[in-house]
Amino acid sequence: MDMDLIPAPVRVGDRGRCGFVLDPSTTITAAPGTETTERWLRTTLGAAFGLSLAPGGEGAARAIRLRTDPALEPEGYRLTTQPDESVVITGGGPAGVFWGAQTLRQLLGPEAFRQAPVNGGARTGFGFTDIEDGPRFPWRGMMLDVSRHFMPKTDVLRYLDLLAAHKLNVFHFHLTDDQGWRIEIKRYPRLTEAGSWRSRTKHGHRASELWDETPHGGFYTQDDIREIVAYAAARHIRVVPEIDIPGHSQATITAYPELGNTDVIDTTALSVWDNWGVTPNVLAPTDTTLRFFEGVFEELLELFPAATSPFIHVGGDECPKDQWKQSPTAQARIKELGLADEDELQSWFIRHFDSWLTARGRRLIGWDEILEGGLAEGAAVSSWRGYAGGIAAAEAGHDVVMCPEQQVYLDHRQDGGPDEPMPIGYVRTLEDVYRFEPVPPGLSEEAARHILGTQANVWTEVMQNRARVDYQVFPRLAALAEVAWSALPASGDRDFVGFERRMATHYARLDALGVDYRRPGGPLPWQRRPGILGRPIEGAPPLV
Repeated sequence: MDMDLIPAPVRVGDRGRCGFVLDPSTTITAAPGTETTERWLRTTLGAAFGLSLAPGGEGAARAIRLRTDPALEPEGYRLTTQPDESVVITGGGPAGVFWGAQTLRQLLGPEAFRQAPVNGGARTGFGFTDIEDGPRFPWRGMMLDVSRHFMPKTDVLRYLDLLAAHKLNVFHFHLTDDQGWRIEIKRYPRLTEAGSWRSRTKHGHRASELWDETPHGGFYTQDDIREIVAYAAARHIRVVPEIDIPGHSQATITAYPELGNTDVIDTTALSVWDNWGVTPNVLAPTDTTLRFFEGVFEELLELFPAATSPFIHVGGDECPKDQWKQSPTAQARIKELGLADEDELQSWFIRHFDSWLTARGRRLIGWDEILEGGLAEGAAVSSWRGYAGGIAAAEAGHDVVMCPEQQVYLDHRQDGGPDEPMPIGYVRTLEDVYRFEPVPPGLSEEAARHILGTQANVWTEVMQNRARVDYQVFPRLAALAEVAWSALPASGDRDFVGFERRMATHYARLDALGVDYRRPGGPLPWQRRPGILGRPIEGAPPLV
């Protein structure tokens, strides 16, 4: 049975005679544990079709019945239609019921993705349906960088809805970097007073000569964060906050100069960085720095409860060691600890917070540079520099999220043509993302069990607003969602032709949601950015 579902379900039963009808008489019957899905259905489908979807009795016809069955996997579900024109969604747990409700929404057509009825709330529905489904991986996510370009809270909430619509369950929230600190920490107010805004911004790739002279900034209050976390939890999405240390910390040092390598440079002269790339200004490996970030993480753990945020991301990537090599303080610390070099000094820094977080019931995760100098015990790894770091970590018994730059960095351009807005990085088409395989060939069976899943990474250096983020993310996030959710065919080769055909229906859903995605034929005139330098620069060989 062809339903144009994305991601593709595990099994769809044969066609039958009974179907589901949604009309003013439709009610919702929700078993204990399904209340969040009940509320979500009433909010979304009720608004889209102008219906009340009132609570109903168990025997009511034309009902949406929500149930749980522990015999199913927690995120698995069954969706079946009944002779009385009802639909039953049975999940292995509350999350499974919610993913089944996302499928129901897709089955009801693109109109179900609107916020008000466009046809007077007329009767709608679909034919016989019998679906059994469940995810391939427990970690299915997207990382959003709000440091390079701040995204207002309402836009973050909108992206949580877009993740949920694609059955993605992890939101990696990149909150700090050289270009801005984005979360309120009450004991350190200068992090947001001084560290959350910059005086200007490089426009385009760092090789560009253009500047946007408008000050840029913003941050989330602690109540904003609580709201985002609660909104995500209601959609069965875990939030993984990232505080990037010890590199990518110029905004932090600008706010608190004593955290930098004061014996090497005048840290009081630094400002929040207005350019892109990797700055040499990194945190000093001192007890002052350790105590400062323990204070940051103490407040962070209160804002991101363990039930919804078991992992805390500490970055650990792209930490130049030049200042440490020149710093008498850093060199004395290396000697004091009996370390071999600066790589082991970074490993010591990460290990400290691994132990600190573990003692508080959390798990540290970091980019694959945390492998250098020795892998922090108990840490998980986000493998971004290709497969190698993830393979090494998995073979050593550490959990891994596969997110290699070469495959799933959605800031990279989608086509090699001249019309792509501010093109950077590799050409990665919709088909390229769809054919990405998170489990590397040749990985041992035991190591493969440590592949938690995958996520797309969205770095926003050249994405100044929501429309630019939409263009880079979609439709490729739909492809990543199917990679993360749907089982790999026995042949090992996914059917891109079939996926592309199903996308024809999915584009109508994205249109209804107001997503400014890249059309299959290329950017629309207003999506181009003529005259703004990207990478590769004109006349230079392409980066492949």
